[in-house]
This record gives sequence, structure tokens and C-alpha cells, in this order.
Amino acid sequence: MSDNTTRFSDRVEDYIKYRPHYPEVILAWLEANYGFSSSWDVADIGSGTGISTELFLGYGNRVYAVEPNAEMRAAAERLLGGYTGTFVSVDGTAEATVLAAGSARLIVAGQAFHWFDVARSRAEFLRILASGGVVVLIWNERLVDSLFEKEYDALILEYGKDYKTVNHRNIDDLLIGDFYRPASYVMKGFPNEQWFDFEGLKGRLLSSSYMPKSGPGYAPMLRDLEKLFERHRQGGRVRVGYDTKVYSGVLKP
Repeated sequence: MSDNTTRFSDRVEDYIKYRPHYPEVILAWLEANYGFSSSWDVADIGSGTGISTELFLGYGNRVYAVEPNAEMRAAAERLLGGYTGTFVSVDGTAEATVLAAGSARLIVAGQAFHWFDVARSRAEFLRILASGGVVVLIWNERLVDSLFEKEYDALILEYGKDYKTVNHRNIDDLLIGDFYRPASYVMKGFPNEQWFDFEGLKGRLLSSSYMPKSGPGYAPMLRDLEKLFERHRQGGRVRVGYDTKVYSGVLKP
């Protein structure tokens, strides 16, 4: 667990600049399906640099941003400190949030649930959720549809040291179903995308904890990335597409 907690410590600036955000339409979808409103207190678990936190702060929610990594938590405090009174930075984990019992009406985990101990985090979520509270698990799932996307994924597979082990796609519908059981859950997908010049594509690649930032594989990886970019660039940019997957449901004992 300590490795999972610290593995992004040297990726913070790339994470801030180059990781995709989440479509705002998610908020309207939660409104329509759960009666979500700006009056709900939100616990953002594994909040990182605050990408998902900012989505809900912008809507008017008070958000408890729970993040164990000191460097990422400090970045969120720097970026979101202007949300006085609604942004609450918390040094905690999914398994031990240190939040008060019943303190959140909604729990969100953006690009984070695959790092959690599922059984222990479920028990903790039940403790901190208000009665009838909702849990929302979000992933920006990178597409491999276009030729560029397929070749980019192949490059990650070649150079990513533990990509297959930590890939969030290892979290399947069966595991998510077990997490929400005895209640059911809903999965909704939303289109998302990023356009990058070469420096942006490089930053996006290096924001992933499984990609090398030094050592014998680093220079060859960047050479291959540049060749890939040159083969597929359109007007000096390439497109990285995503399916933003939103899993949601009321969590019950």
C-alpha cells in the first residue's frame, strides 16, 4: 500500500498539466438520477491533485478531498485554495479517511478505486456515508480505436514496467458488482478527448506511474514516441480519445 501511495510523488506537475478532466455533464446526470444538488457534501477519495474535486467545487459542493500522497495533496491545496470554506484537504486513505461518520452524501473516486483495498474501503465508505448515500466511481478509459491510439497503447505495453498489473481495466464489472451488492449499480459512458502537441503527449505519457522517467529504457521510449507522433500528427497535434465511465449506486450494508 505504501508503494501505491507514493508512486505518483514524482509525477505531480505532469499530472496537473496533462491528465484529462471529467465531462461536466456528469453533474447533470447525477442530478437527474439521484437528485444530486450543490447542498450535498462530497467526499473525494484518492483525490490526487484535485481534478475530480474541482468538478464538484465548481458546482458549489463542499468537498472533503482525501489524499494520502503528500505531494499530490499539496498541489491540490495550491490549486484549489481559492475555494474558501468548501474545499477541505484531508490526509487520509480510502480505508481510513478520518472523516466523521455520516459526513458525506456522495462519495466519488476519480481514477482511484483500482488502488483501494475493496473490502476495507467499502466498510469505511458505509461509515462516512449519510443514510442513502451514493458512491460514484469514475475512470477516463483511454481508447484504442484509431491507428494512433493502438500504436500508443503498444508503446505503453512495451515500456510500461507494471502497466498490465496496475491497469484500472483489471477492475471488471464482476468486482464492481460485488462492491455495490446487495444494491445494484448503473454504468454510464461519456465521450472525452485531449489534443496534444509533442510536449503534451510526452507529458501525458510521463504522468503515468508505470512509465520510466530515467534509466536505460527512457531515451528509446521517447524516440519511439516522437516517431509515433510524427506519423500521426494532424496540424501539429494528435488526439487521445477516452470513454469516461461512471459507475454509480446507493451503497447499502
